[in-house]
Amino acid sequence: MAAGIWLILGLGNPGPVYSHNRHNVGYWCVNRLARLHGIPLKAKRLATIGEGSIAGTPVLLAKPRTFVNRSGHAAAALLRDFKIAPERMLVVCDDLDLPVGRLRLRSGGGHGGQKGLRSIIGAIGSGDFPRVRIGIGRPVVDGRPTWDPEDIADHVLSDPPPQDAEALQAAAAEAAAAVETIIEEGLEAAMTRHNR
Repeated sequence: MAAGIWLILGLGNPGPVYSHNRHNVGYWCVNRLARLHGIPLKAKRLATIGEGSIAGTPVLLAKPRTFVNRSGHAAAALLRDFKIAPERMLVVCDDLDLPVGRLRLRSGGGHGGQKGLRSIIGAIGSGDFPRVRIGIGRPVVDGRPTWDPEDIADHVLSDPPPQDAEALQAAAAEAAAAVETIIEEGLEAAMTRHNR
């Protein structure tokens, strides 16, 4: 593979039953990039992948097929097979602690409770990779935010109401634009423009 390739890894769960869930916003972003840049995606064993370029830079678009909680298996295999350094892996995922539709770009760090990020950090032994987090909001029970694992599972694995779905589709489009900015101009420029 050419030096300087980016792995764009959008997190989500495979299969039509999950395709509109909040947890799949990372998939939505990768699907959008694939459409915008004419990169066909093909299902492989651990991930659905597509090779192409964005702004003249080689990219590998990928959607793990391992389910979010085991995203690290796919991430580690892709980094190894395509000889990509972790700092050239850009992960796009959902975030409970950001308001619906809000974006947050970071150069690295911990998993913040996001199980896909936790799996990736565990599998590759490092949190030193950039990520674009898309806010899906924390579920509210009896008027208060909840940290109950069952409520959270119901929230991330359900389809948002139409108004939220629209905001999340817009956020996935913004995340795709943020990915393009990172590739073309670097992370600092993207953080300045897209963190909101």
